[in-house]
Amino acid sequence: MPKNKLLTERAKELRRAGNLSEVLFWQTFKDKNKLGFDIDRQVIIGNYIVDFFVPELGLVFEIDGSSHDDKVEYDAERDAFMKDLKLEVVRILDVDVKKNIGAVYDFVLETVQKRKDKLNAPPRPKGHPSRGE
Repeated sequence: MPKNKLLTERAKELRRAGNLSEVLFWQTFKDKNKLGFDIDRQVIIGNYIVDFFVPELGLVFEIDGSSHDDKVEYDAERDAFMKDLKLEVVRILDVDVKKNIGAVYDFVLETVQKRKDKLNAPPRPKGHPSRGE
């Protein structure tokens, strides 16, 4: 994974500070037994720091609050960069984490399972079978 080492200190600061919704998310999923995979927080990928990353699945979870409202263009560029790396970005509203962690828990487990199934699926054949391709 590409990594801008200049962001290392910033990532450490973010891990120490952590807003409430990120702390709740981390407390809920940091135990590998919950997801079946390790989850890391405030991970540097390229020139970006992602909130949570499941490396084995190439799955990024972003906790978006009201401060993200003015970052639509930035988020689009960042998501495109992640997609180029074959990473899947999933956005979760911070209000959902704070007010309905049970639903977030179910959603995250379902998302992890779908990503796992997708990565384990056999490759689709190229061409179109009805045309003999």
